[in-house]
Formats: sequence, structure tokens, C-alpha cells
Amino acid sequence: MGIDVDAFLRRLAQELRPRAVESADLLLRRLSVDMPELWEHEEIADLALEETAGHITRFLDVLEGRIDVTEVQAPPEALEVARESARRGVPVSQLLRSYRLGHMILIQLFQGEAARLTDDWELMSAAAMRLMGAAFAYVDRGSEQVVTAYQEERDRRVQRRLLLANEASRRIGTSLDTARTAQELAEFGTDDFADLVTVDLLDSLLHDGDAHPPAPPGRSPVLRRIGQRSALDDDADLPVATGRTHTYPAESEPARALASGQPGLSGATVAAATHHSALLLPLRARGNTLGLAQFLRRATAVPFDDDDLLLAQEIAALAAVSIDNARRYSQERATALTLQRSLLPQRAVEQAAVDTASRYLPSGARAGVGGDWYDVIPLSGARVALVVGDVVGRGLHAAATMGRLRTAVQSFADIDLMPDELLTHLDDVVIRLQREDARHDGELSATCLYAVYDPVSRLCTLASAGHVAPAVATPPEARGLDATWSVDFPDMEIGPPLGLGGLPFETAQFELAEGSLLTLYTDGLIQSRDRDVDSARAALCDALTDGPDTPEEICDRLLAAVLPTDRSDDVALLVARTRALDPGHVTTLDLPQHAAAVAGARRHTSETLTAWGLEELSFATELIVSELVTNAIRYGRSPIQLRLILQSTLTCEVFDANSTSPHLRHARTFDEGGRGLLLVAQLADRWGTRHSREGKVIWAEQRLPAETDGLP
Repeated sequence: MGIDVDAFLRRLAQELRPRAVESADLLLRRLSVDMPELWEHEEIADLALEETAGHITRFLDVLEGRIDVTEVQAPPEALEVARESARRGVPVSQLLRSYRLGHMILIQLFQGEAARLTDDWELMSAAAMRLMGAAFAYVDRGSEQVVTAYQEERDRRVQRRLLLANEASRRIGTSLDTARTAQELAEFGTDDFADLVTVDLLDSLLHDGDAHPPAPPGRSPVLRRIGQRSALDDDADLPVATGRTHTYPAESEPARALASGQPGLSGATVAAATHHSALLLPLRARGNTLGLAQFLRRATAVPFDDDDLLLAQEIAALAAVSIDNARRYSQERATALTLQRSLLPQRAVEQAAVDTASRYLPSGARAGVGGDWYDVIPLSGARVALVVGDVVGRGLHAAATMGRLRTAVQSFADIDLMPDELLTHLDDVVIRLQREDARHDGELSATCLYAVYDPVSRLCTLASAGHVAPAVATPPEARGLDATWSVDFPDMEIGPPLGLGGLPFETAQFELAEGSLLTLYTDGLIQSRDRDVDSARAALCDALTDGPDTPEEICDRLLAAVLPTDRSDDVALLVARTRALDPGHVTTLDLPQHAAAVAGARRHTSETLTAWGLEELSFATELIVSELVTNAIRYGRSPIQLRLILQSTLTCEVFDANSTSPHLRHARTFDEGGRGLLLVAQLADRWGTRHSREGKVIWAEQRLPAETDGLP
């Protein structure tokens, strides 16, 4: 019987071989009734007949004994169908079910043919058993190979998705610019993935930063097209121009995707009529919807599938975070820059010791606004303080800290602290801010250079807390030469940055010729990755020696010559041209520590004011001098000196060697004294005390009469 069954199966196979294609067509027609979903994908349907005929031929080879069923190789068309199914997202279970049903239909066809060849039911029964065993073995063998091909294609697509996602992370979000990031998304999406990519952001988000725009009922929000690209580089393919606003119809798929925040596949879109497949991807970051990205393919391209949607979601999510980061950064930068500029001097202060010009340049877009500042502070005795500093860090916190430190410096300058003492107090302020600001774990730090110039003595006294030394340019006439200017950097001790605490600051002092240039700057002016600091300082010196221009022109020339092209830090620049006070506008008188010296001081004052044409101020000034000299004689210590200074104001100064500061008090009705300083405060516009290592100076300033020019 075994020989008869084998012979019968060979005869059956020979009878069916010429009709393999016909049998395949019949099998597919019957299979389409049970599994119509197989014909949803045109590419798979096109391969179905050839694949089925290949399977029938392979199975006939097994029946004829030409090949052992354990060595059967699935037809190439079957492997291609498996790969295409993986590409189209067809579940592998659906593919295997089609194999099982197909082979059951094939067995039925074979049984029908067997009944035509013999009426021996015993032979037919044995042949049917052998046929079913071979068919199941063939299905098992073929299914293994098909599943392997399917999984390899799936793995390849997953790997491709990972590679593309990694490439997207490298190419999207290279800057903190919203429009550029959106365009990077569009350019990446049209590289072998989509034919057209459009990126829209909520218009309200770009204007006022509102990530939750109120949309009127029944209307979709206004969008602005900030990025798009066609793979064909065809402008006619772009229905909305970049930079223009538009809205989608309320019931359109893009509008619904934007409202729901859910991505989706679409067969039609209002973005472009020539495209038949679209991925609608709401751009969401940190729980907010920022806008909508659309990936589109033309009718001639393979439609998007679920795997494409997953990939596009990953890319869009990455882009959304980058866009949101850029948006947030731009808002914070604009706020910090506004705060920074509002905290810097808004106009030149009235003082006659130096002519000044200044510049502030924020850092590049990625680095953010820093905490650089400068200041010009009028002091008593016709002096002026020049300040430049730099808070470590970026953004609003650095700008706010800068404002607090600038205010602290002004307050300390008002009490006429010496530069080293002022920096010591400022160091204490920074340490206190470190304790208060727990968010930064005590990492707050700053540098500061504080210089005081006295136009009477032409002395410059300065100290540095971790800040670069200024550049000093001396005019040729001061050196007795007809050559160019001489530029030097003072030999001074650079103290520790502010915020370390417990370390001393040193004061340096040097004389400046009239017309000298004192240039203070932050390190952003000279630090660069493309050059060393010595080269930058050489360029700075060259720019300062080019000519005796105004401070404004010198600022522009310095920035043009020295400013790094790859600047990543803020720059604060302060240029001061020194003046010297006419010796005829300063008088000094040494006084003995005796009550009779008061009359001499009053007489000297009266004569001086007459010589200066200020008789109108004589009465008040003599009273002020009388009270200050009396106070020094009674409570101070020799030497005692009176100094009168005529500049933009009239200043009276009395020096004594006692460092104890006087203070205002209200005298009682029958007290014989205690009213001196109160009288000075009433007569003067400003008064105060400044200390030095030799003693103290009590000073009082009065405004000049309107018809008096004073000093320029």
C-alpha cells in the first residue's frame, strides 16, 4: 500500500503541475472570501498570485519526491510578501493565518483531483493522510522562514527608526532659535521620508508666550508657518508662505489633531491637494501644545504606515522640546536683557573729573545674558568712582544679582569707603546673598574693579576683586615725546573674586597725566577660543594708541578691533578721559588746633570766594567753615587743614587726624553747643564724612549761583 500511495501522490502531482497557476488563482479567490484584508495593500496583492503559484510548485516537488520536506526553501516571492507585510504593518499572526487557510484550501483542491483519478477509497484515505502530513510539515517549514524574514524586516525598520531618531537629535535643535529649529525639522523630515513637511506654531505663543491660547468657540487658533520644505524644492508645493499666519477649518483633521493633541494618519489634508498621505503631529512639550507639524507624501509615493507614525512622533517630540527650549530661552533672554539694561546707567551722571563713554553688549544667543555692569559715581571733593564688574552666571538671576551688587557699590561709595574697604564690604554682601539663595548652593560669585580718580591730585586709587586690570593710555605730551600714546597695565594686586570671604584686597595708587585714558572692561572683551589673552591685550593697546579721539569714538574703535568674533560672554566697557582741576580753583589752609584759628579760616574763605566771584555764597560758606573748623579743633587731632574746591559745585573740606565720625544730634533748649552739624546740614546741599588711613574729612557741597559757570 505504501508503494501504491507514493506512486499515486506522484501521479497526482504530475497531473496538477501544468495547472499550478490556475490552481493558485482558484486558491486566492477562495482565500479572499475568508481574509479580504489581505487585498488592502496593493503591493502585497500584486505578489500574491506569483507567491501562491510558487508554494504550489514547491509542494508538488515534495509530493513527487524531488525534495525532502525538511529541506524545502520558501519561494523568494513568499519572503518578499513577508517583508512587505512588515513594512505595511500587517500583523504576523494575520500572515500565518493566511498560510494555514491557504494550505487547507490547497489540500481540498488536491483531494478533489484525487477523487477524479481513482475510486479506491482505501487508497484515497491513505493518500489524504499522507497529503495532510506533508502539508503541515511544509507549512511549518515555510512559516519559520517567512516569520524570520518578517522579523528581520521589522528589526531593520526598528533599527532604521533608532538611527533616524538619533540623527534627528543631532540635526534638530542645534541652536536656541525657534524658527531655525522648526526649519531643521522640515529639512530633516524631507530627507528620504516625506515629500513635504510644514511646521506651524500658535501665533499667540510667538507674540506673548501664551501656551494656552483661548480659541473662540467653533474656531481653530491662528497659526504661523515658521518652517517648511518640499523635497522637490518647488515653491508651488507650499500653500502657505513661511512667516504668514493662517487657520485650519474647525472640522478639518489638522484642526482636530491640534485641539486633541493626538497624532494621526490621514489620507487627505488641507495642507496640499497633491498629497494623499499625511502624518498630523501636534507639537507638545511640558504639557502644552505649541503647534502642528505635518509630514506629507504624494500620490506616487508609498503611503505612511503605523511605523512611520511612530518614527515621526519621536522626531516631532524631539523638535517640540527644542522649540519650547528656544521659546523659553528667547523669553528669558529678552526679560533678562531688559532688566540688565534697566539696571545699568541710563544717562551720563553730572561730574567734571572725567569724560566717559560706555558700552554693554550681551552675549551670543546660546550663552544668554550675563551679569556684567559698569558705573560712574560722583564722589565728594570733585572725585569720581569708576566701576566695572561681572556676576558669574547667566539669565535673570545673574541680571538681578548684578542690580543688587551695583546698588551695594553705590551705597558704599556714598559713605566714601576706600577701594579695598569697599570690596571687603561687597564681599560680605555676596556671601550673604549666597546664604539667602539656596537654589545656587552658595555658588554665587562675582568680580569687581573699583577705581577712584581725584582731579585735584590726579591720583587714581583702585582695587580689584578677581577682575582684570584696566588699561592706562598716557598722552605723548605728558611724556615729553612727539610719538604716539603709551599704554600700560598697572602693576596691581588682583584680589580673590567676591564671595570667598576672609581674604584681603589690596589698594594700588598711581598718578595720571591730564588727558589720560583709563579703560575698564570685563573679560568678555579679551577672552576667545581663537586667540590668547596676550594677543587681545596687544590689539587693545593698538586701538588705544591710534589717536586722541573722543571716548565715544574710542569705545567704537575698541569694539571693532578687540571684540572676539566667537564671543560667548557679555562685554561691559568703560572709557574715561581724565581731567585735572585748575590749581586756581583749589585752595588749602593749614590750621593750628586753637580756637583763634576759626577767624583765620573765615577770613581765608571770604577772600577766596571774592576772588572766585562767589560773594553771594560768602555768608553761608563762612558759617559752614566756622562750624567744621570748630568741630575739628574741639574734637579732632592735628594736623588740621581747610580746603576749598570750585568745580561744578563749591566744596568745603576740613581734615583732621582723628578717625572718629561726627553725627547729627538735636540740641536741647539751654544747650550751649551741639548745633554745628545741624546748621551745616541746613546750609549745604550735601555733606558727609570720608575716612582715610591718615584721618577723616568732613565735607559740605553747595550749588553755584545760576550765573556762575564754575568749571566745565
